[in-house]
Amino acid sequence: MPLPTPVAAALREAGLACAEDVPLARKTWWRAGGPADGYVELDTLDALRAVQALALRLDLPVFPLGNASNLLISDAGIRGLVIRLTGALAQVTAAGSPPLLTIGAGAKLVPLITRAQREGWTGLEPLAGVPGTLGGAVCMNAGTRLGELRDVLVDVHLVLRGGGEQTLPRDALQMRYRHSVLPPGAVLASARLQTTGADPDQSRAEIAEHLAYRARTQPVDVPTCGSTFRNPPGDSAGRLIEATGLKGARIGGAVVSDKHANFLVNTGDATASDLAALIRHIQQRVADAHGVWLEPEVHFAGDWAAPPALGNPSARDI
Repeated sequence: MPLPTPVAAALREAGLACAEDVPLARKTWWRAGGPADGYVELDTLDALRAVQALALRLDLPVFPLGNASNLLISDAGIRGLVIRLTGALAQVTAAGSPPLLTIGAGAKLVPLITRAQREGWTGLEPLAGVPGTLGGAVCMNAGTRLGELRDVLVDVHLVLRGGGEQTLPRDALQMRYRHSVLPPGAVLASARLQTTGADPDQSRAEIAEHLAYRARTQPVDVPTCGSTFRNPPGDSAGRLIEATGLKGARIGGAVVSDKHANFLVNTGDATASDLAALIRHIQQRVADAHGVWLEPEVHFAGDWAAPPALGNPSARDI
């Protein structure tokens, strides 16, 4: 649906080129989901401050969209304004030795790791192969078997709802496995990461081995959202799903990958509702078989007419 007229007018007055009723499915890795009421790309800190000022004044919902590699948007789409950070908000600068990196939240991690290898920056190995942006990586404390983002994060710079700014140290974000906490309504503008000064050749070798492992074990050439579920303590979500006999399970156009059971594939025509239904089906089947309720690693966004009940149920439901 289009933005309310006063909102659209205010965005134009602020010099922000906002498109309305914009399809989002092709902007996501799962290739599913509905439109955004409004969509704007912001390339300066001033533009982000202006949007956040309007958000408070007009009671406008603002949703930052990164690379959408770990996101399921509802078929009804997202109400309010979807923003994507580009330009100066996606740049990388380095200072000192070993370098302290200041990275815009819109920076994509794959090019960042490529540059790190070229420049000899070490310590970013945990982000190798993660297809998101730095902003998304901070919000979910992204990582791999090589470590987590919090291992190298120093602090984050935020633009608050209303347009104010705040810098928070890593420890204020309550970071743990695939989790962090930001102030409500805040948008991450940039973060600082401390490189380590370790041997660049060893770093390159670790990254190459890790990427080869991912290519062997994960369906990297089809539309997925990465790992769908968090690993439960002491176990593997993929192992539990496979042990339940769910490889190849399908609802509509959504199917459990035959290559890695913790990956759900859009075979071409899956809706967000198909994917959400398959997630719930897996949760219930694994709970019935093993007494473990798998928590989604994927994030859910948008206007769900019937929000998927995907959190941990009471014990009687398992």
